[in-house]
Amino acid sequence: MTSRHLVDPELLPLLEFFPDTPVSAANLHELRAMEAPPMPVEDCGVDVEDRSIDGPGGKLNLRVYRPREATDALGCIFHIHGGGFLFGSAKNMEHEHRPLAASLQCVITSVDYRVAPETCFPGNIEDCYAALAWVVANAQTLGVDTGRIGVMGESAGGGLAAALALLARDRGEYGLAFQHLIYPMLDDRTCVGDAHPLTGEFVWAPESNRFGWASLLGHEPGLEGVSPYAAPARAEDLTGLPPTFISTGALDLFLEEDIEYARRLTRAGVPTELHVWPGAFHAFDAMPQAQVASAARLASGNALSRFLARRDSAG
Repeated sequence: MTSRHLVDPELLPLLEFFPDTPVSAANLHELRAMEAPPMPVEDCGVDVEDRSIDGPGGKLNLRVYRPREATDALGCIFHIHGGGFLFGSAKNMEHEHRPLAASLQCVITSVDYRVAPETCFPGNIEDCYAALAWVVANAQTLGVDTGRIGVMGESAGGGLAAALALLARDRGEYGLAFQHLIYPMLDDRTCVGDAHPLTGEFVWAPESNRFGWASLLGHEPGLEGVSPYAAPARAEDLTGLPPTFISTGALDLFLEEDIEYARRLTRAGVPTELHVWPGAFHAFDAMPQAQVASAARLASGNALSRFLARRDSAG
């Protein structure tokens, strides 16, 4: 059954910019070569600095954004880019990060973790953890308030952000103020479960999802024993996680796993805000001219503003 009749009409032009062919081992190199270069972006009064640190697999690159005129310690968004565990870079998010750092008056740090299939789990999450550790250790130099550091990501980056929140909780070294998850990729079992009849037709298809998860895990998805630090939905205990924002589309392949994660978080006593946007497919918010995309971005920005201000208001 096609779900095209359910798509918000304002979002239909966006589909022209996404490949129709699912991602596979045969076309991965070609699709990577087609990734768009960084978009031009205004200065926005935000400085950007590239850092290279020692990571678990060698040198690890980070980008740091900070409002130029800020003098006090600021809240910090630790951002993890999306791309199905296969694509993406911190640099390609500059058009999002500069204006976001300016509007929220916060620091944003973004990490270039190693991608699959060249690096399987746990390489990517350990890269993210090492980068988070560096941010905390260098908070004073960066002008960051360690009480207001939270994680954020979209798609696979959202899954990694959720995994990092679990890992930080369980290792007990760093406390996070929030997790902000945009259509997060949380559950490898979506690849083998009963398929929703109306999700996953656009942008990120079931075939791409299976390839992404298999590339990350080093084996087929859905098997027993998958770590929750790879697939956060596998975590048995969600207590003690930070306040959470989850946003997803009603036509997104990740719809049901995102709703279920939000349900389980609320049952674990975690303050959780969930948005499901009608007529919206994966990555729909890349078209801000559409009303539903604008509404989603506004809700996201408002939640981040509350998260970043929370520790200040609490004294």
